[in-house]
Amino acid sequence: MTNVADPFAVRRPVLAGTWFKTPITRRLVDYALSKAPVNVLFPGGEIRGNGAPDSETLEIVRPRVFYDRLGHNPKIGLGEAYMAGDWRAAEGSDLGRALTPFAERMTSLVPEPIWKLRAVVDKRIPEHQRNSVEGSKRNIGAHYDLSNEMFASFLDPTMSYSSAMFDEAGDFATQDLEAAQYRKIDSVLDMAGVGVGTRVLEIGSGWGALAIRAAQRGAEVTTVTLSQEQRELALHRIADAGLSDRIDIRLQDYRDVEGRFDAIVSVEMIEAVGEEYWPTYFGKIDELLAPGGKVSIQAILMPHNRMLATRRSFGWIQKYIFPGGLIPSMEAIDATIADHTGLVRSDRIDLGQHYAETLRRWRHRFNASWDIVQHKGFDETFRRMWEYYLAYCEAGFASGYLQVSQLQFTRP
Repeated sequence: MTNVADPFAVRRPVLAGTWFKTPITRRLVDYALSKAPVNVLFPGGEIRGNGAPDSETLEIVRPRVFYDRLGHNPKIGLGEAYMAGDWRAAEGSDLGRALTPFAERMTSLVPEPIWKLRAVVDKRIPEHQRNSVEGSKRNIGAHYDLSNEMFASFLDPTMSYSSAMFDEAGDFATQDLEAAQYRKIDSVLDMAGVGVGTRVLEIGSGWGALAIRAAQRGAEVTTVTLSQEQRELALHRIADAGLSDRIDIRLQDYRDVEGRFDAIVSVEMIEAVGEEYWPTYFGKIDELLAPGGKVSIQAILMPHNRMLATRRSFGWIQKYIFPGGLIPSMEAIDATIADHTGLVRSDRIDLGQHYAETLRRWRHRFNASWDIVQHKGFDETFRRMWEYYLAYCEAGFASGYLQVSQLQFTRP
């Protein structure tokens, strides 16, 4: 059991149909390496790059195949090459730290004239990944229904699969992840004004931690998910907490919810909505929010210009990790709210560096627990895929290329 859409395409050398011939790809890689303070070790001991002797080092294991994959598809090839074992972090180096300098220089790693070829290189997002009602169920299932045991191997006891909130007065690295996840959950609930008697709607149940915390405050909670695996485990967790009478967890699309709620919360679910459905998503929230109610959403964000440049192109994350996913910008959310709802954004808390630390913890826990995970039927390609995914995202937040924010919306 793996989450690899096309394992054969990952493992085989791609020798035909390339966008860039190998010599050109080599020059582009050398150009990118000249921009970041990272060393790259090649077979035979040659070291390239712009790093100091003690800088993080990446190792190219199979140069020819590595360059062939990048030439075949520059956006997807790097991740596929990692999955296939064509490159790795060198002994003593950390993958997340090694990728961060490249994320910091994302827009300058390729010469400007090459950016004009985006329209040629980019592949369109497949039609089957559209987040229609049926498409959303399929896309969510492809990620969240992998295995509850696999997620439990690297998440904290709350089973929170979203950025934690560490105490900014102390060193993030020394703080307890479970406590930081509860701090995040409480912040989301506080922002939505959740307390005794509050009618709460949660869009995206996860494994039930937020719903349980809200019910422990005395709220009446309706929570919806499209993941059968998540719902089954959440039901057990809710029952164990003695809160089955206060939490209604449904296998239901947010578009089908009816009623009125004093508080609507959603943690890192908007990334799975899709640009086409942002007006539907926020319009539905506006429709369901009772007078005087509050909305609290935790959302991953990216710069608006980068969102515009990449929103219709098919990348490695969409192919292997989150089919149908798209990270919005703050500008896109504000525009959607203004054009399609009566809501206004009334508060914001940024947690970008908190997510970098959260992802670092997850990655190290995932690797440390691999013996458990592989016995669930996952192979080495899957391990490298998830290691790269977690490190890739960690670098995005550590560099500031990505942001995650808690956003409050109210009616003026």
